[in-house]
Amino acid sequence: MTSTPEVIFHGAAGTVTGSCTELRCGDQRILIDCGLFQGSRTLETLNREPFDFDLSAISAVVLTHAHIDHSGLLPKLVAAGFTGPIWCTAATRDLLYYMLPDAGRIQEFEAERRNRRADRADETPFEPIYTEADALSAYEQAHAVDMEHWFEAAPGIRVRLWNAGHILGSVSAEIDAGGVRLLFSGDLGPEHKAFHPDPTAPKGFDHVICESTYGDRVREHVTIEQRRDLLETEIEAALSRGGNLVIPVFALERTQELLLDIARLIEAKRLKNPRVFIDSPLASRATDVFAAHADKLEDVQDGALFRLPAFHFIASVNESIALNNVTGAIILAASGMCEAGRIRHHLLHNLPNRHSTILFVGYQAGGTLGRTLLDGADRVRMSGRDVAVRAQIRRIDSYSAHADQSDLRAWVAARAPIAGSLILDHGETTSLEALRQLMQAENAAPTIVVPQIGERYALPKDAPAKRLATGRIDLHPSIEHDWQNDYAAFSTGLKRELHAIKDAADRRAALARMREVLHSYQHHRQKQKDRQH
Repeated sequence: MTSTPEVIFHGAAGTVTGSCTELRCGDQRILIDCGLFQGSRTLETLNREPFDFDLSAISAVVLTHAHIDHSGLLPKLVAAGFTGPIWCTAATRDLLYYMLPDAGRIQEFEAERRNRRADRADETPFEPIYTEADALSAYEQAHAVDMEHWFEAAPGIRVRLWNAGHILGSVSAEIDAGGVRLLFSGDLGPEHKAFHPDPTAPKGFDHVICESTYGDRVREHVTIEQRRDLLETEIEAALSRGGNLVIPVFALERTQELLLDIARLIEAKRLKNPRVFIDSPLASRATDVFAAHADKLEDVQDGALFRLPAFHFIASVNESIALNNVTGAIILAASGMCEAGRIRHHLLHNLPNRHSTILFVGYQAGGTLGRTLLDGADRVRMSGRDVAVRAQIRRIDSYSAHADQSDLRAWVAARAPIAGSLILDHGETTSLEALRQLMQAENAAPTIVVPQIGERYALPKDAPAKRLATGRIDLHPSIEHDWQNDYAAFSTGLKRELHAIKDAADRRAALARMREVLHSYQHHRQKQKDRQH
């Protein structure tokens, strides 16, 4: 008798990052993605916890694409003892060759940086989650497979990959597990995205697991030419202020899209002699991969456009620091959500400058510095310092690599009929709820399921999913915004609020009252513990 497959959501459930879903079928278990959590410190802490599954039972990983929130814990997985294959497309494997070691270097650098901070001198030293050597070992376990061809990921589990239109090499994974037909969307791209054809996959499944990143948003659909018009306007306005235009970018795909558009604007003489600095060694290497796969990309005849004289790829740290002396330039730097990497250096230098502009062109998860800036903060806390935000904060939505609500709606409709359940993951609360209501109103499937991290479901054939175990309810209040976000917001405004108190004695009294509140709360908590014992 064939056993009913089950899924457990170890990440990207009730949140956007940390994609990792375990699929069980009989005595076989595989993972779909194994990504890094990004966002609030509560979420980031999950990266350091032991894996919430039996590592020795995992036979293989099916990787939908190379973004770090989908691939970034593969080195930790391998370092913990996983020796099985990591199945992906050839383009994804090529990208992993650069993406994973870079992630390892960032882990080592961030641990060293935190340990150098004066305000952490009396705390336990940070250890990197994994190293560059672990990342290289993970890359060696990646195996390339062709799209639209069946292969056996593990005994009794067949997989076929379909273009997801999100980034280079991205796929949706069709899985036959014990005769039950499943489809994992991975991250889906919008209609008519640069470089890639629209997402595709078969129809008629027992269960579909679909991402919901922009499940609550319908973007104004613009053509690539209209998008270039918007970019031209932002560049001209930013440079006319006399400062730099700093663009936080994802090294993979977003950088290359921007370079494509800037190149076309330069070729059309709509931009005159701009200086464009790409301050991300990873973005430079990823651009090389794009150039190598140019024959498979739309809108690109060869890789030459990525190497225009206006484009300056920054390699060393000293070259990056030297950009402090540059004005009137376009600076593209990673990471896209401003949580690590060289972008933080450029933000420290440019945020206080009223002549500078920070342009966001990608998704900003809740709890990240990027989201804090987009939400209008006038001061932010970075690397233990309070930083005034005087630069212009701007945004262009049309560069998103994610499908919006209308794209998701069309993609799900094209997968019909769904005999069992449509399961919505990879989204924040408002996005998930908006898409759930829409899919329910349209009868997209007999049941619409919105799992939480840790929940386990049985996926029977021709019947709705059945929840077998509840998830991590302790995480829900802090997934998008936690106490450390509150602390950063409170501490950055504290000095100004104290200065607003005219009398110095009253300022000291206010500080004393704050300490009393903290001490009284600690005393109250201790009394509660004593009563419990």
